Amino acid sequence: MGRDKHLPLTETVYYILLALHEPAHGYLILQKVEELSGGQVRMAAGTLYGAIENLIKLKFIEPAGSVDSRRKVYVITEAGRTVLSLDFERMSHMLETTRRIWNPDGRERNAEI
Repeated sequence: MGRDKHLPLTETVYYILLALHEPAHGYLILQKVEELSGGQVRMAAGTLYGAIENLIKLKFIEPAGSVDSRRKVYVITEAGRTVLSLDFERMSHMLETTRRIWNPDGRERNAEI
């Protein structure tokens, strides 16, 4: 079976989907992405809302009910969970393979892939 056509996810999209494991509005998503990425991913509001539009079109996220009508709240869908899980598995495999054959001190290991 081939790889999902949506993989690999960009780092930004990965963190947005991960941030939406619980419903969140735009500003909270920005905060969660920055926190989850250890400050490595910081987005402008325009970038976030463009990504949100695209993720809704892909059916990876959807609007959720909100008690505050001024804020749109979003949540990850089952399709979003699936693609997030597939990308997590893809990256985990890459890390495991790298650990088997490469040492941080730069010496190669004698291991077969």
